[in-house]
Amino acid sequence: MAVFGESIIYKSREEIEIMRQAALVVSRTLGEVAKRLKPGITPAFLDQMAEDYIKSQGAIPGFKGLYGCPSTLLISVNEQVVHGLPTEKPIEEGDIVSVDCGAVYKGYYGDHAYTFEVGAVSEEKRNLCAVTKECLYLGIEACHTGNRIEDIGYAIQQHAEKMGFGVVRDLVGHGLGKKLHEEPQVPNYGRRGRGKRIQNGLTIAIEPMINMGTYKVKTLEDQWTIVTEDGLPSAHFEHNVAVIDGKAEILSTFDYIYDALKR
Repeated sequence: MAVFGESIIYKSREEIEIMRQAALVVSRTLGEVAKRLKPGITPAFLDQMAEDYIKSQGAIPGFKGLYGCPSTLLISVNEQVVHGLPTEKPIEEGDIVSVDCGAVYKGYYGDHAYTFEVGAVSEEKRNLCAVTKECLYLGIEACHTGNRIEDIGYAIQQHAEKMGFGVVRDLVGHGLGKKLHEEPQVPNYGRRGRGKRIQNGLTIAIEPMINMGTYKVKTLEDQWTIVTEDGLPSAHFEHNVAVIDGKAEILSTFDYIYDALKR
């Protein structure tokens, strides 16, 4: 899905503020998803709702039509890692559901994701989601001047593997701006001290994809949906981050989701 190869485009404070607004359109959309996501709802229903909501915010869906993507949301259930296409198959009690969303506002992209626990999920799935979210914030902590890009992946990989989980190698986080996928690539694994130096004005999407079992994945016949090779569940959380005054500032928020879930 991603296309890389150009130089990193560092953003001004003014550009970052527009990107914050783009990210918050996505944050609010995911909050609307959280209000409706329950057993019996279909991904296709959520997809149409999200498209309508994004347009009501003065933005346009960021994924639909890009690289041939047919939907506004990418909804990945259980063993589906990412890029799941919305279907009419109802979501069931006990599922974990990654919802990835993008929006374009004033020419800039917002793009983030949350893995929802639907009803009573197993302890193993709850733990997977909790650790993946912890990985996200550990990666964000490592995103500061003085570090390099692979320091982010190192922090994510160390925590995930310590907890016994697999870190997806075939998919990465990415730079973000006027394009959905800009340089640099941001792997969720790595070695300390490698990769591009982190500088002020860097804007990236950090998005650990962590599997309950093997790190290996495969693509289904639809050429979109990516699943774990062993059929075990996967979780995915994503935030948009800008480096300002040497430190990572999160442009997106999960607060709308938490409000909807009454947490």
